[in-house]
Amino acid sequence: MKADLERSRLNLGIIPLVDCAPIVLAEELGAFERRGLEVDIRREASWATIRDKVAVGALDAAQMLAPMPLATTLGIDSVNVPMIAAMTLDLNGNAITLSQALWREIEDAAAGALPDGPLDPGALLPVVRARATTGRSPLALASVFPYSSHNYLLRLWLAAGGIDPDRDVRLSVVPPPHMIAHLSGGVIDGYCVGEPWNQQAVSLDIGRIAVAGCDLWPAMPEKVLGTTEAWGRRHPETLAALVGALIEACAWLDEPANHAEAARVLASPRYVNAPAEIIARSLALPGFHIFHRDGANFPWRSHADWFLAQMVRWGQASAGCDLRAVADRVFRPDIFRAAAAVLGIACPAEDRKPEGGHGEPAAPSHAADPPAARSNASNAQ
Repeated sequence: MKADLERSRLNLGIIPLVDCAPIVLAEELGAFERRGLEVDIRREASWATIRDKVAVGALDAAQMLAPMPLATTLGIDSVNVPMIAAMTLDLNGNAITLSQALWREIEDAAAGALPDGPLDPGALLPVVRARATTGRSPLALASVFPYSSHNYLLRLWLAAGGIDPDRDVRLSVVPPPHMIAHLSGGVIDGYCVGEPWNQQAVSLDIGRIAVAGCDLWPAMPEKVLGTTEAWGRRHPETLAALVGALIEACAWLDEPANHAEAARVLASPRYVNAPAEIIARSLALPGFHIFHRDGANFPWRSHADWFLAQMVRWGQASAGCDLRAVADRVFRPDIFRAAAAVLGIACPAEDRKPEGGHGEPAAPSHAADPPAARSNASNAQ
């Protein structure tokens, strides 16, 4: 063990998704070992499991949904443990996929084939209304976790089409690896998830990709390196080494020449357990996965501000909370700057960009915010 590390043996959690790649490749490329770290990568079944195991210390840190440490620190999730995001692992990487049966319903309502390109959510509205009029079950759509970019993008996409996500459709949570089975079995009509589970639905001819997340927000923060606040405080040098290794892996992943090798490694049953060609397909899409370039790893506190605003908008959090203080506590550019400085990587001088400075989507002007009296949005999921 290097003398300056408080701990060298770490358990890191991942979910089988393409964007677990920074943790996986940091191990496979020897980036952890070069910094004196011995890492055991634990493949977990769901985001709730990741959250719970980090909270109790069974995992030292993990690939986490960017809003997750904010929710646990706020105490609005079932686990109330202060957590931190030391870096952003990637931008983008998810999409909204609809079943072939639903796609045919939309085409029938539109009286013809749909145009190429991202699907206008307004095309879904006649189907929603027809189902309500005829007494059929509402559309069942899934995201991966109540506190996730997937949930918020799905809600904003629906609202942009005049569809109330809490009243007009039925939302649920499905772990990413189970999305394919739920869609093929008719349990759900569509979902928002990360790759490879959108490309896999297309490959199996059970779904159609309606819109990519990067079509809605071209550089959306997706996953972060998360750990508990207490663990970070006890292991500052270890955390810095961990961040440094992940920055190295993220830079490697952004090189197109490395995508085939990355896909081969990720395809292993130990990691994503999906065909390498499916993984490679999503890695090859321009702008779909951003692991390092354009300052992608910097944990902007203004990203945290946006997620917290969505929690308030959809009834998950109270507007009376000191949300700025929560954002400052959880997203930690100070930790990232220290690790990046060792690598000679320049970082922004500020912790925030002005509202709209990230190109984030705004709430649709015609879609009213849910009333404060509406039940917590996570209860519907």
